[in-house]
Amino acid sequence: MRSAHSDPGGGSASAAWELLLPAAAAPARTRGRSLQAALREAVRSGRLAPGTRLPSSRDLAADLGVSRGLVTEAYEQLTAEGYLRSGRGAGTWVGDAVRSARPGARDLAPRSPGTRADFVPGTPDLALFPRSAWAAAQRGVLAELPHRELGYPDPRGLPRLRTALAELLSRRRGVVADPERIVVVSGVAQATTLIGYALHARGIRTVGVEDPGSPQHDALYGSAGVTAVPLPLDDEGIALEPLRASGVRSLVTTPAHQFPTGIACSARRRAALLDWARSVDGLVLEDDYDGDFRYDRAPVGALQGLDPDRVAYTGSVSKSLAPGLRLGWLLVPESWTEEVVERKRTMDLGHPALDQALFARFLERGDYDRQLRRCQRAYRERRDALVAALDAHFPGSAVSGIAAGLHVIAALPERYGPESRFLAGVGRAGVAVRPLSAYAHTPGTGDGAKEVRLVLGYAHVPPARIHEGVRLMAEAVAG
Repeated sequence: MRSAHSDPGGGSASAAWELLLPAAAAPARTRGRSLQAALREAVRSGRLAPGTRLPSSRDLAADLGVSRGLVTEAYEQLTAEGYLRSGRGAGTWVGDAVRSARPGARDLAPRSPGTRADFVPGTPDLALFPRSAWAAAQRGVLAELPHRELGYPDPRGLPRLRTALAELLSRRRGVVADPERIVVVSGVAQATTLIGYALHARGIRTVGVEDPGSPQHDALYGSAGVTAVPLPLDDEGIALEPLRASGVRSLVTTPAHQFPTGIACSARRRAALLDWARSVDGLVLEDDYDGDFRYDRAPVGALQGLDPDRVAYTGSVSKSLAPGLRLGWLLVPESWTEEVVERKRTMDLGHPALDQALFARFLERGDYDRQLRRCQRAYRERRDALVAALDAHFPGSAVSGIAAGLHVIAALPERYGPESRFLAGVGRAGVAVRPLSAYAHTPGTGDGAKEVRLVLGYAHVPPARIHEGVRLMAEAVAG
């Protein structure tokens, strides 16, 4: 390159011209756009560094075998965009405003890298995802879906899906399910945020949350301008006196199988919670996060069925299918429906129509019920494997919360404490676990605990790996 070789940095420019050769060979009708794109990318990537002087349009056109007009047009366009700069009689240079793009994209999805065993709760077995049935439903939907349903959907969700969900929730969970009050959401997280915005719009600035409980509540409600107020539990669920004394008028709870303790809210406590909600003109958000997985007793019906005017109900497919689908539902009292639906509309204009139609077909054909039965068999086997492994390697442990859900609470004998030493030991052995204290909302709760109480997830771990992981834990803290 004549001009490039005569300037400092010309070597880097010469190397960069190699990126332009394919553009120069593009079909005539696209050659100009291809040349601009290739030159732009050379600047973005740093192959052409800031301050590099470019060849004259005549020289570059001759080297690439294209018309001078194409090069001149490319220089002018990139100068207008800020990638290049030029001056009368001073040539054309790479501008200083451009910064090289960071190569690649980071993956910020939650992972437990480098572990030999992972008992962190919250994830189902993703290998159980029904790929064949899902693909068949997808083909069917793409073949039959009317063109008009590819437009912006009802912000509540497709009527077909809301009708199928109403039937499912009424049949399986005892919910009073009106399709007009069901909102299809991107999982329970979005349902929680929608309720937070609705509370804020009504001047309600606090919401009671279970302590211990989901660690996400502080951030989700906080994003809506609502403060989460931790409320302690007793053997029957949310403790009544602290609830009444807190002054909150809204409450989020997991009454069928409290997360993470596994407590099933008693019938007496359910009635008392509803009495409280009526007395303060309040709202209860029922998170039925694992309501489909019951092993040793009949399912406990949803709290919402007792008072649909005071209880909003939410659930998702995150435990039954996969959290990556980002698909859930929110059933709201009639008096809250309009404002929740309007907030959903302004938030994202509705859930993706294709995903909704696909899940509706999956429900209608009985595929979802079959998936639930398949998961329930697998998870019961894994729960039994975990209980047996704890009995074998940590004799004397007290295991609770086993009648339902996807995790257990294991209180280990005192000799394995204190908690900090235990966690350090199993961490060095490559075993990922979460203590119960990690789910406390109250700062400092569980710090320096002598007793080791673990929340052990098992749904995503095959039986053989469960036994191996518990053995690794025992070996790590032996002696």
